Amino acid sequence: MAEENRASQPARPEDLFARLTALAIPFTTIEHAAAFTVDQGNAAIGHLPGVHIKNLFLCDAKKVMWLVVAPGDRGIDLKRLAPAIGAARLSFGSLDRLMRVLGVTPGSVTPFAVVNDTGHQVRLVLDAALKDDGPINAHPLTNTMTSAIAFTDLLRFFAATGHEPAWLDLGAA
Repeated sequence: MAEENRASQPARPEDLFARLTALAIPFTTIEHAAAFTVDQGNAAIGHLPGVHIKNLFLCDAKKVMWLVVAPGDRGIDLKRLAPAIGAARLSFGSLDRLMRVLGVTPGSVTPFAVVNDTGHQVRLVLDAALKDDGPINAHPLTNTMTSAIAFTDLLRFFAATGHEPAWLDLGAA
């Protein structure tokens, strides 16, 4: 019975780390004070090398869900983004939907959360600028830690979860 309940629960950081290890994906993780915003994240881990990201969990007027991942300093205009990704009017996804589909709370939205989207309900959009830099720094399902992972390994993780990212130049969107 406990196994059955565990299967319906969202992955925890230790579950994510086990999955990355099983995929032979190296990563490093540090703990820090909770970071709910890009600015708080920069204060906590801005000294780390690599790309510090922002993650937007969005829902359109037709209830299609999107996870948009971009460098933390990238401004994103939701009105311009919607037609660029083929979405109806975009807004931020509700707390309930975020928890139900990605298994995380606001402030902990991360590309790693697709591990919880076993129904492949979320469309993943990556900013093309992410291809250009070093490791990606992302919350491992909680905003009190940051994990650094090579960009190519993050793509392998997406493939293992069945999430094929769409690429977009968000500077132009």
